[in-house]
Amino acid sequence: MGKIIVETCEIEGLKVITPRVFGDERGYFFESYQYEDYKAAGIPQVFVQDNQSSGRRGVLRGLHFQKQFPQDKLVRAIRGQVFDVAVDLRKGSPTFGKWYGVMLSEENKKQFFIPRNFAHGYLVLSDYAEFCYKCTEYYHPGDEGGLLYNDPAIGVEWPITEDMELVMVERDRSWGGLAGYEEQFQGSC
Repeated sequence: MGKIIVETCEIEGLKVITPRVFGDERGYFFESYQYEDYKAAGIPQVFVQDNQSSGRRGVLRGLHFQKQFPQDKLVRAIRGQVFDVAVDLRKGSPTFGKWYGVMLSEENKKQFFIPRNFAHGYLVLSDYAEFCYKCTEYYHPGDEGGLLYNDPAIGVEWPITEDMELVMVERDRSWGGLAGYEEQFQGSC
């Protein structure tokens, strides 16, 4: 049995990774990342930056992307539960504008590999969550673009409940939709 199980998604390039977890009365152990295993699974990328964020229930971040310096990302929740979403923005892709979502939690320990040229976002579902991700490109201030989280042209089915108060920065509430996506690249670095 391998150290990881890799599931492909209906959108080419996206992958959900489940690690092999070893547990006993002391707790558990698993390798959260090992280059050779991921390379053998079709993820040969070299990651140059690790990021971590946290939030309370209802925090929605995204849908973000880097314009001139796109990033491949390997994301996971290390505490709590999030609904993680990727939107295909690859020019000429048969799934351009389509989205895929996956539940990531400290319990399931799943990871989500998102290739470059996808928009990315997540919604915190638990009372509190901590979220980690590896990137293949450094963050460049001023290079971030975004799509409106509830753009009907994309149609993400966020698991927002009636009693959930969305917590977002104004920028994430005011991004344009998929129809104006190309305009975001005009005048960028």
